[in-house]
Amino acid sequence: MAGAPLTDTRDYQRPEAAPDADAVTINVDGRPVQARKGELLIAAAERAGTYIPRFCYHPRMKPVGMCRMCLVEVKGPRGFALQPACFVPVEEGQEVLTQSDKVRKAQDGVLEFLLVNHPLDCPVCDKGGECPLQDQTISFGPGESRFLEEKRHFEKPIAISELVYLDRERCIQCSRCTRFADELAGDPLIDFIGRGDQLEVNTYPDAPFASYFSGNTVQICPVGALTASPYRFRARPWDLEQVESTCTTCAVGCVVSVQSSANRITRYLGIDSDPVNQSWMCDRGRFDFEAVNSEDRLSQPLIRRDGQLVPTTWGDALSRAAAGIEEVRKLHGPAAVAVLGGARLANEDAYAWAKLAKAVIGTDSVDAQMGDGLPAELVLALPQATIDEACGADAVILLGPDLKEELPVLHLRLRQAAVERKLPIIEITQTATGMTRHAAVSLIHRPGEAASVVRALTDPSGAASSDVAGVPGPSLAAARDVLAGVARVVVVLGRPSLAESAAAPARAAVALATAFPQARFLSALRRGNVRGALDMGLAPGVLPGRVGLNQGRDWFGRAWGQVPPERGLDASGILDASADGRVQALVLLGANPIEDFPDRRRAEQGLDGAGFIVAVDGFLTESSQKADVVLPAALYSERPGTTTNLEGRITRLGQKVVPPGVAWPDWMIAVELGVRLGSDLEMDTLAEIRDEIEALAVSHRGITEELLNTAAARDGIVAPLGRATSEPAPAAIDPMSDPGIGAVEHHGVKATAPEPGARRRLVTRPEGQPPALLSLPDAEGGSGSGDPAPPDAYSLRLVAGRKLYDGAVSVRHSPSLAGLAAPAGIRVNPYDLDRLGLHSGDRVRISAPRGSFVLPAAADPGVPRGSAWMPFSQPDGGASRLIDSAESVTDVRLETVQGEG
Repeated sequence: MAGAPLTDTRDYQRPEAAPDADAVTINVDGRPVQARKGELLIAAAERAGTYIPRFCYHPRMKPVGMCRMCLVEVKGPRGFALQPACFVPVEEGQEVLTQSDKVRKAQDGVLEFLLVNHPLDCPVCDKGGECPLQDQTISFGPGESRFLEEKRHFEKPIAISELVYLDRERCIQCSRCTRFADELAGDPLIDFIGRGDQLEVNTYPDAPFASYFSGNTVQICPVGALTASPYRFRARPWDLEQVESTCTTCAVGCVVSVQSSANRITRYLGIDSDPVNQSWMCDRGRFDFEAVNSEDRLSQPLIRRDGQLVPTTWGDALSRAAAGIEEVRKLHGPAAVAVLGGARLANEDAYAWAKLAKAVIGTDSVDAQMGDGLPAELVLALPQATIDEACGADAVILLGPDLKEELPVLHLRLRQAAVERKLPIIEITQTATGMTRHAAVSLIHRPGEAASVVRALTDPSGAASSDVAGVPGPSLAAARDVLAGVARVVVVLGRPSLAESAAAPARAAVALATAFPQARFLSALRRGNVRGALDMGLAPGVLPGRVGLNQGRDWFGRAWGQVPPERGLDASGILDASADGRVQALVLLGANPIEDFPDRRRAEQGLDGAGFIVAVDGFLTESSQKADVVLPAALYSERPGTTTNLEGRITRLGQKVVPPGVAWPDWMIAVELGVRLGSDLEMDTLAEIRDEIEALAVSHRGITEELLNTAAARDGIVAPLGRATSEPAPAAIDPMSDPGIGAVEHHGVKATAPEPGARRRLVTRPEGQPPALLSLPDAEGGSGSGDPAPPDAYSLRLVAGRKLYDGAVSVRHSPSLAGLAAPAGIRVNPYDLDRLGLHSGDRVRISAPRGSFVLPAAADPGVPRGSAWMPFSQPDGGASRLIDSAESVTDVRLETVQGEG
């Protein structure tokens, strides 16, 4: 049961630790216990099965010893004395008493004082039923109160942000929230104010708790002082059911617990996966479950009749979709059919659709990246790194987007490494980002010229005084000094700006791989399962298992029967071909090109030019409204499967609720559509799809259904197997903030036992040598080699990036998040504003060859001279209306507008 409290916390169990050469032996309550050298007493005792109560201690934060609930007796030179277990490191031969009369008296006293002013509102408190204060009062408290005086009162609750409410009467001043905000999030927006019995946690005047990670403070709060507005009064813990899953809001792949009541998702809780999220989540990932519950979800198939989309049956919709695709294929050939999208799908869904497109339809014009990624061969060929390897490297080169906006938990991990380990980060960026203040050196350059910066950075003979692409020579020299002699370099590689082509960062990546042959690369592509989609072959020129189309032609030809004869088109090529009539049929797999493709006009022209469109989606979007057939698909938490994060780590997706209406999982739609196209994909269950992936996809060899169900896969499996990675660390479970989850070691998606008599189809590997994995020589470094010409004196070069809260479908359909999307605007260096005769706050007309519109301008010293930054996709406008994706960069002009709203 999700909300089951720890009724007897002294029996809290942990699995045995692995042998440690540096282990020390301590004595806990008369028992010898093996402990790790230097670890805290509270952690060593807990792992040995002795739970020491606590409120302020959290295994992922620095100890402060504030609450004194963890007092135990530790023997010293003068005998046993009370000491906080969260502050005392273990030592060889140490003797500890956790259940003596003196300890019990101390715990009793701490709880009695905590309850002096604590309100007795448990029946209406969201924490009731999963409250550590309740549980520990029962287990360690006095049992009755001696105080008759009036309790302290505050106004309750107060909204400290759009997502978090504070009840100051319930606060026990454990400082978990303030420490998390400061130490881990780097957003010290809440702190203690007042003194004595008026001490309280609060925000600063006129400064709300506007952190992207505020939901974590709600989860780690040991009482009901902090509550989340999307969960308040929605359910009781004992009414909740849960399953472990993986968040797919972005590509980090945070491990989460999905909880539901009455077939509606009620909340997500972060689970501690040491190599990935370490229990943290961003607020968008934590609260966008509201979109899954949305009343706007597609629940039945639609077909276009008399110009309108009208409901129909699955049989009719699938027949109409198959007939339209088959007609195009017969009249114009397989290359006239294209598939866009797929990064929303599970791995099994992506494989089924890749097989349908490339083996049944016969087209290689398939792209899961919506023009906002990097060449698929390059992403798959570069030697991959894990998050742990990045955090433990000698140096990190960050060439990608603002991680805090696009991959927030990866930002947390790298920030923590920079702050605590002093990890040197060299940031190659076009504007200041959330990582800039933690970077050893920030190389802020002109858009489109990253490759020039990399060449200057890796050229040991570079002149210290020479500026390159707007980067001062001394900064380049400082970065060279950081990299001098380092052995372990990890490059975090993504798309820095959507207003420049993918060729610029691709060329820079190839240059870095050449200059640092031992470097590893961590993908910073943001789409939820984009890595899994590419692994499964949803990209032109590649087949499942990270192999090229030509290299894998014989292997998959024998297994599938056929593969496309030549390389197909990427998203840009597909939309161009659709606009001019070369692509006649489009399949949209959870794709919304009009809003997601960098060039909105190009996307609109592509969809308008398609003769036949099939959309598979959970919502009716601006793009799917143009479809001839709309097929409702199950979304996150509505179907099981696996997903692959940016490390190449394969983890489980858990199904917790039933899809609305008659929505189907994507793989079932592919299978049924294949039948109507005259082919059997030979997939009846997810297990059979995974068997086929393991048999045919070289990168996934050995990753079987059975392996995914073992304890070894608790934190996922990094593909391919056999690559040396760091040893997995034990999960830092915090029973205070994982109510009802208990030990993650005993939690997880259980393997479903096959039904009596059920059989799995036997998948046979083709004869012959399997193809080799893609390598760097197979990859394209991006077309072109030169930097773009500088803009004219009156133009600024555009930089376009995504915000965490934007105009995305999942944000728009989550009421708690929709209002958090900031209004669109353009940020310009103060020098350029003054040079152009503009002022911060002016409404300006932003003009480009693609079009123009009016937005407010703001001065931002973090934007370099000659550049301008705009959000890509905000509800009230974004850069996609200005970007011409056929050009390497986008230049804009600004002029003041008087009297225009």
